[in-house]
Amino acid sequence: MDQFSSTAVLPEPFSGARDDITEQFMIIWGQIKAPLIVPLLNIAVFLCLTMSAMLFIERVYMAVVISLIKLFGRKPDKRYKWEPLKDDLELGNSSYPMVLVQIPMYNEKEVYQLSIGAACGLSWPSDRIIVQVLDDSTDPIIKNMVEIECQRWASKGINIKYEIRDNRNGYKAGALKQGLKHSYVKQCDFVAIFDADFQPEPDFLWKTIPFLVHNPELALVQARWKFVNADECLMTRMQEMSLDYHFTVEQEVGSSTYAFFGFNGTAGVWRIAAIDEAGGWKDRTTVEDMDLAVRASLKGWKFLYLGSLQVKNELPSTFKAYRYQQHRWSCGPANLFRKMVVEIIRNKKVTLWKKVHVIYSFFFIRKIVAHIVTFVFYCVVLPATVLVPEVYIPKWGAIYIPSIITILNAVGTPRSLHLLVFWILFENVMSLHRTKATFIGLLEAGRVNEWIVTEKLGDAFKLKSALKAFKKPRFKIGERVHFLEVATGAYLFFCGCYDVVFGKNHYYICLYVQAIAFFIMGFSYIGTFVPS
Repeated sequence: MDQFSSTAVLPEPFSGARDDITEQFMIIWGQIKAPLIVPLLNIAVFLCLTMSAMLFIERVYMAVVISLIKLFGRKPDKRYKWEPLKDDLELGNSSYPMVLVQIPMYNEKEVYQLSIGAACGLSWPSDRIIVQVLDDSTDPIIKNMVEIECQRWASKGINIKYEIRDNRNGYKAGALKQGLKHSYVKQCDFVAIFDADFQPEPDFLWKTIPFLVHNPELALVQARWKFVNADECLMTRMQEMSLDYHFTVEQEVGSSTYAFFGFNGTAGVWRIAAIDEAGGWKDRTTVEDMDLAVRASLKGWKFLYLGSLQVKNELPSTFKAYRYQQHRWSCGPANLFRKMVVEIIRNKKVTLWKKVHVIYSFFFIRKIVAHIVTFVFYCVVLPATVLVPEVYIPKWGAIYIPSIITILNAVGTPRSLHLLVFWILFENVMSLHRTKATFIGLLEAGRVNEWIVTEKLGDAFKLKSALKAFKKPRFKIGERVHFLEVATGAYLFFCGCYDVVFGKNHYYICLYVQAIAFFIMGFSYIGTFVPS
């Protein structure tokens, strides 16, 4: 076997040059590692462990609270007065509050009929409801189709208004704000908002409006989202796992303990007086819904979440659409935190405890720390310890805390627990995108105000055909190849190779698996995987 040595495979000059380069690299690495790399990495480990512990405490706290809520049955109708609205023989239908239903849309060719049909099918006295379609479409063909659909429902006796603007200033916030300025809205007490892919059940208003009528301190009643295409592909299953935790735990805990949570931008009913008192819709960030919710909360208004009331909607089915959505959802809250933190601190209408909750728990931990620690710690710092074994990470920080956090996050979707490993890898890769967006929001840089409407594909049949078409796109390197993900995958792969040759940690299998996940999503193939 000696005949197959490196000197036999490579000519002697090349072999010697290779050995010289390797030796020089190791000498340089040894010279800079001890005085520079080790101290910096120790600082990074300390900061990451601190953030990880903060996130762990937050998750355990919410797990305890949600367990107590379930144990003692603190249902909304026990915390707030609720009675069904009844007919008044003397007043007739005028005893019912006037409700406005807003449907903002933008080039929603695939779903406009579903959303308009669902809104027009809401059960409520016909003379006490107005359906308002706010169409910002730029495609004249789609615009004409939406207008014809509105006319069709109007011919059936539905009080539906088709409203357009000559610009898209403020995007969704601008459309909603303009919609409330019409004269017929002055007679309305409440406004229900549904994005173009949301389909409420006919009894939606009967289940929500009584809370607002009987509890004047309530500004908002928020319903839960139900995903109609969660089983479409592996990516939608992963999204469902992440969002289910938000709806089953975060929203429920916020509603039950602080009477505050972030408005999800749709599937909710607002008291119009609360919107006006909070200053109306603003377009200063890409999370106009969260902006309004925080401002209304600072005015003393309370919010109620109805986890039992579900509204059907659609998850992004393409990786491109999901990336745009996650950029907006990560960048917007960080930017809003930057703009409002001083205002929250100076506010005198809410308690100190609620201020702490909004600043620390709602914004800092969930919207900033959760993204940063997932990527920096698990995808950068931990792999770097393979290259620098002098840096020690305790087991509680590297294994126990991440495992408990993962389990607490995943229990919201028990049907997908067998996909836990895929979900961890998916979230790790997406944490890169979210961390980048978070820093953009905090620093108010580059794409801070980028607003791209999430693509909707309609019902299951349209989804299948669209996905088939998506599998054979015209190859565009900027759209299909994401260089940051590929570069991170290469870094993890290098760390794995180094661990095989020189390392003592034996993390290489985990590093290789993570690297593969980054490569897969770096080349946008995740949306084509169908779960078993």
